[in-house]
This record gives sequence, structure tokens and C-alpha cells, in this order.
Amino acid sequence: MTLNLDAALQTFIAEARELLHDMEQALLLLEAQPEDDSQLAAIFRAAHTIKGSAGLFGLDPIVAFAHVVEDLLDRLRAGKLVASRDMVALLLACNDHLAELLEVVAVHNTAPSASLLERERGLRERLAGFGAAGPASVAAAVAMPAPAQEGVWHVSVRFGLDTFRNGMDPLSFLRYLDTLGERVGTEVYQPPLAWADFDPESCYLGLEIALRSERDEAAIAETFEFVRDECRLRIFAPQAPAEEYRQWLAELGDEAAWVEGALLRCGTLAPDDLLAPQAVTASEPEDAAPARPPAAASAPREGRAGGYIRVRADKLEELINLAGELVTAGAGALLLARQRGDEPLAEANGEVSALLEALLDGALAMRMVPVGETFNRFQRVVRDVSQELGKEIELVVSGGDTELDKALIEKIGDPLMHLLRNAMDHGIEMPEVRLAAGKPARGRLRLNAFHDAGNIVLELADDGAGLNRERILHKARERGLLGAAEPSERELYGLIFEPGFSTAEAVTNLSGRGVGMDVVKRNITSLRGSIELDSEPGRGTCVRIRLPLTLAMIDGLLVDTVGSAYVVPLDVVQECIELPTASRDQWREQGHVALRGEVLPLVFLRDYLGLQGEPARRENIVVVKAQGIKAGLVVDHLMGEYQTVIKPLGPLFAGVRGISGSTVLGSGAVALILDIPALLKNLIDKASRGAGPADHPSTIRQAV
Repeated sequence: MTLNLDAALQTFIAEARELLHDMEQALLLLEAQPEDDSQLAAIFRAAHTIKGSAGLFGLDPIVAFAHVVEDLLDRLRAGKLVASRDMVALLLACNDHLAELLEVVAVHNTAPSASLLERERGLRERLAGFGAAGPASVAAAVAMPAPAQEGVWHVSVRFGLDTFRNGMDPLSFLRYLDTLGERVGTEVYQPPLAWADFDPESCYLGLEIALRSERDEAAIAETFEFVRDECRLRIFAPQAPAEEYRQWLAELGDEAAWVEGALLRCGTLAPDDLLAPQAVTASEPEDAAPARPPAAASAPREGRAGGYIRVRADKLEELINLAGELVTAGAGALLLARQRGDEPLAEANGEVSALLEALLDGALAMRMVPVGETFNRFQRVVRDVSQELGKEIELVVSGGDTELDKALIEKIGDPLMHLLRNAMDHGIEMPEVRLAAGKPARGRLRLNAFHDAGNIVLELADDGAGLNRERILHKARERGLLGAAEPSERELYGLIFEPGFSTAEAVTNLSGRGVGMDVVKRNITSLRGSIELDSEPGRGTCVRIRLPLTLAMIDGLLVDTVGSAYVVPLDVVQECIELPTASRDQWREQGHVALRGEVLPLVFLRDYLGLQGEPARRENIVVVKAQGIKAGLVVDHLMGEYQTVIKPLGPLFAGVRGISGSTVLGSGAVALILDIPALLKNLIDKASRGAGPADHPSTIRQAV
């Protein structure tokens, strides 16, 4: 059996990345509120944990630099230094350096390059300027014990048999304790063991350690975090009464005699401390208060049962795919039972199908994560870019608890980053310009997320100058993107997403080359989403992105047209009504019906898709609404609600407008999923270009 060191290292890497992210967010908050001790404590804990965990794996470059950072943070916590903007900027640079060291040393298992070491040398010199440990003392701080402090703790640990198998080295725990204080005594316990019972892959070691340190009990106990559930750990505070040790020894059985000698050799106890007869304990009154138990015993930590576990993303994806296939198979079994007229079997299959759908819902819920974590990552970007541009900009985040599929979260980050940078560069004015316009010198960006009709909406708004309509119009006519007719606001602002379109007067490091906004739109469209702009001159611009909650499944309404099945996402369906047959040709020519005093444009699906075949004797209207546009989709038959497991279309169908995917029905037939927002937008575009009467431009414009 081989040691599982790689698995433990991967866990450390994942946790270290999270801690560095948390540390960055706390530093940004500390910059805004230097007196916030809670943020300072969070930063110190993150740096301390990274240093300790890296020491367990022998990642000395990370330990060395983290020690320097921790020293400065310790001085801040003690009130010897005050957090300033320059200091926070330096700590942010140190955070970036730790992240790079993590990738080089831990992920790629290589030594730091000369340029990386040179950068570190500069950071250490700057840290020394704030009173932290200088470059010369750093290596010594890692290799040598900390200066002696008052108070000697006693640590007793017996490692579990699987310590080696789990990739842990007992010596690494001693190295880490050396960073917390001075070991004044160490004894190694080896239980009596017959050779026949010896397993070379099992760990039989124990340690008795006297540690002089000013750290608290929690910090010392944290040393053994990775083996807490597998080891036997006791920690005795300085000046703990001898009676507490005597009671502990009474519980050890055959091991007690050796431990007594170890306590004496470590200097934890004097011989007189062990002379008190054990009978003294037995003669105490029965109602005497028990000795204080050590806080860091081996009992399970509170809340562990309700915590989190790490799951590989590919394993979760496989689970969701299998659950989706089960839903499809269950629908097929239910259909077969109904076709045979076996009601008991159909009822049983119906229950199984309901449970399978619940299983798929639960699997999908496991992949839902709050968008706030992604939003908060932009705080650092706003801080750095605003300083680069010479502007004062703050980012306000709301709706961070709104949950979105992790697959969408990962893909929306880059488009949001581009929009954010574009807003800072083009949207928000320089401080002097803002003051002259009667605005605060500090600009504001607002990121918001909320649910709407089964979708999630992400809004990025700025309080800048807004879009220059005349400049956009001039640029569009110059490039031949518009006809003679006056475009609507929606059409005009939509041109910004055309390839190569830019109204910037100068090219900067951030924008102005006309590259990016078309990519943003293409990326969002590929996620079955949409993007639109709204702007008011002098007041700012709002970019609104609408996305589905998940890419794996939707609740849909199954419809039939000319013998082919289609799925309409249920979240856009308002109601279903019957199309009067006597006036069918009139409705096709007129292009709309009156629905409770409202003009409802009609879209005949067979005409839109170019399908051939006789219409049904009775057609139906599915009233849909998307992005504020309402229309009636005319189909042949309504086949009921259907939980749709989405299958992507192949590259051959990637350019088909109005179709977002496909699904497999219980019968084995393939049904196409209608992209209602794209379908309506396509009709609007045709109407604006003066299409034929079948497209009903007047009624579609009226609906908009």
C-alpha cells in the first residue's frame, strides 16, 4: 500500500487557495475600516494556518515568507503598528506572492525562480521598513525555535495507526511546534510490540512535549488539525495542578509508568509532584468538583456532522448525468405502462418517476453556489484598476446570496470582468469632471443579482456619464450598420456588441480596441442567456444579463407542431388558450389577437421553422413573455408539462436561431428546446428591417 500523500497535498492546496482569497477580501475591508479588529484577526488566522499547513508538507519557501507576513500581522494585532493604506497595499502584494509560491512550490513541485526570489526580497525589505522581521532573520526564524517565553505547556500525542498511510509525517508536527515556541523537552513513546505484530506501514509513535510558548491552547491544538480525528491528544496548560496530571496517569494503564518518567525528563513535573498517593483522590468527597478537562481532547469537534465535504466536480457531474438518464428512462417506462393500459403499473412508475425527478433536483441543488463569492473577487480588481486610472471608485455588491449553477458561475466571471473594466475606463469620469458635474468625486459601481421568472438577472450599473447616443449613431452609420430609418434605443445600444465596434477616442491598456464586447455577448448567448444595455446621459449605464439557473435541466411545456415535439421553458409561459378555428386565416393575416384588451402578436411556429404539413383542426396559443416582450406562440397540440434534461446541440446546429438545445423523450424521440428570448428578438430584428407581412412588424413593434 502506498502513502496517500498526494491526496492530502491536494486538500492543502485547495484550502490554501480559499484562505488566500479570504485573506484578500479581509485586507480590502481592513483598508476601508482600519480599526476593524475582526478583519485583522481573520487575516492573521489565514496566514497562520497557511504557514502551519505548509510546514506539515515541508514547503519551506511558503513557511518562510508566511512567517514574515505573520510577524507584521502580529505587531498589528498587538497595537504596535497601525494599518495604513500603504501597509494594506503591501500585504495585498504579499498575498499575491504567497499565491504564486503556492502554485510554484506546491502545485508544480518546483523551486522558486530567480525573478520570484527577487520579488520576495523586495517585499521582505518593505516589510522590514514597517518593523517586521528583516530578510536576514527570516531564515533563522524558520530554522530555529522562537525566543523563550514564559509558561510551559505539556503536549501528549499518540498518532493513529494510519498516520503514514494518510501521508502525514510526525516530524512535521514537531517542526511546526518549533514556530510556536521553544521545545524544552521531547520524549518519543514506542509501545512494546512483538515482531510478529509489526506492520511497517503503521505508525506506533507517540510524543511527550514540553513547549514554552505564549500562544493560546487553540493555536497549539491547531498543529494537529490534520490528524485530530485519528490521534489521542491531551494539552495541559502552564501551571496546571499536579493533581490533574495524577488523574490522567491513573487513566493510562500500562503506559503510565513510562509517561511518569517522560514528564520528569521533560521537566514538566518534579519528583515531589508525583509523590502524592493516589488514595488522596479516592478519599475526596463524592460531590467534589472534577478536575478541569483539557479543552483539546480527542472528542469530535462541535459542528463537524453538519459541516461540508469536498466532492470532485467531475464526480458530481457524472451523478447529475446519471440522474438525468434515469429521469428519461423513468418517463419511458411510464409511457409504456400507459400504452398497455396497465393502471397499477403506470401508477407505480409515476411514483418512481417523481422520486427520480426529486433525485435530479437534489443533485442539481448540490451544484448551486452563491454568486457573492464571484462578486467579491472583483473588489480587488476595482481597487487596482481605479488606482491605475487615477479615479476613485467603489464597488457595492448586493444579492450575493442568490444561487447559480457552478458551471455558469465559472463561465460568467470573464464576461463580468470585461464589463467591469469597461465601466471603470469609459463609464466613470475623472474626479474633477464628476465634481464639476455636481457628482461626488468617488464613482460607484453596483453589482446586483436577483431571481426573475425562473432566471437569474445580473446587473452591473455605474453612475458615470452614460452612453453617448450621437457618437454611437455616427460610428454605426460610418460602418454601415444602420439603414436610413431612425433606430430605437434598444437597437442602437445593441450595436455596441457588434465585432470591432468602439467609440473610444483613445486606446488604453484596458479598452478601446473594439475587441471584447462581441465576445462578451457570444459567451453569454452560449449559456442560453441574453444581455442588454440601458443608459441615461449624465446618470450612468446599466448592463443587464439574464441567465438560466442551470444548464442541466429545465421545467418545460411539451408542444407538438406538424408531428414534431418542442419544449417551451415553463418559466416564460404565461397561459394557454385555444385559437378560434373559424378565423385562422384571418389571424395569420392580421398577426395578432386581442387578449383581455391587450394586443398579443402571434408567432406561428410552423411558419417560423418552415415546417410543411396540414395544421391541426384546433390550434392552441401558448402566451409567452421574455425580457418584457409578450407574444402568442401558435402550436398544434399541448402535451403537458415535462421535466427536461438538456442535451447540447452539435456544432452543426450551433447557428440555429430560436433553438437552445434538445432533450430525449420517454418514447426515445428527440424534442428541440425553444429559445423564446432569441426567437422574439429574431422577429423584432426582422420587423425593424421591414420584413414581409408574415413577420407582422407593426404588431411586434407594438409589443415591444
